[in-house]
Amino acid sequence: MLEHGGNLRDAAREYGRPLADWIDLSTGINPHWYAAPAPDANAWHRLPESDPALAAAACSYYDAPAMLPVAGTQAAIQALPRLRAPSRVVVAAPSYAEHAHHWGQQGHQLRQVPYAQLADAVDSCDVLVVCNPNNPTGERIAPALLLAWATRLAARGGWLVVDEAFGDTEAHASLGPHSGQPGLIVLRSIGKFFGLAGLRLGFVAAHPALLGQLADMLGPWAVSGPAQQVALAALTDTHWQNAMRERLRGEGDRLHQLLATHGIASSGTALFQWWPEDRAEAFWRHMAESGIWVRLFRHAAHGIRLGLPLDEHAWLRLQQALTAWKHT
Repeated sequence: MLEHGGNLRDAAREYGRPLADWIDLSTGINPHWYAAPAPDANAWHRLPESDPALAAAACSYYDAPAMLPVAGTQAAIQALPRLRAPSRVVVAAPSYAEHAHHWGQQGHQLRQVPYAQLADAVDSCDVLVVCNPNNPTGERIAPALLLAWATRLAARGGWLVVDEAFGDTEAHASLGPHSGQPGLIVLRSIGKFFGLAGLRLGFVAAHPALLGQLADMLGPWAVSGPAQQVALAALTDTHWQNAMRERLRGEGDRLHQLLATHGIASSGTALFQWWPEDRAEAFWRHMAESGIWVRLFRHAAHGIRLGLPLDEHAWLRLQQALTAWKHT
């Protein structure tokens, strides 16, 4: 199993610090999560048949013509490679490691290509997988360019898979409105922007025929009844969404500036900052010794990703740890 952020129990065991004493900045998940309403009592009793209202709310929120709820986009990431015969697959690098992992496991011919070289790879692959904004670097590819690539791929039966898990604060850049065209697959997550990672719910936007194949592969009752009800409330709460977008943009700017004042030139999204770090392991260890868990990337991306602190106390501890690092 691949390593991911959020593994705070591993940190607690390794450093002998109780869970309650940690600040977890390792995931990029919104620390100001949506206050989930209590689901109806029968949501725990009934088999979780698909609620058409949830799919409709997702289509409205993500501005997509058709969407399939799934048990987290992870479920789709694992299933999509099984829907194709062996293909030439390019996964943008660095990016969320599960994409390359699962395409590689299913017998496809896999290449990982840096973002700067993707344009040259489009015509030599059958499937192109891109995170936009990218996780972990925050790099972006213009929607018009992605659509041009999707058209070229679809002309020969290929796919463009765009993971927009961190796209909620940049709705203008989403390919959701175009996802009805053959060969374009867009993945969206409830976990990041709404801060509901434990809900295990995401959505796939694509041509209805492909969504039907994916639904058949994932089988019945893919999303729990309580998860469907909570997500329906979150997706239709436009007041919360608008206020949270503004708040996250402000806090994202604050994090960027805080790092800059400590000599760190970072980039990212409203939810996280990233920078290549020559002393990445030492920085990660320093922060852990201060009770702050950040995400260390050792391989394709050698650097650090840092999410948003929850409150002023956490901001202060982060500032103090950064100041101490600056003077090491």
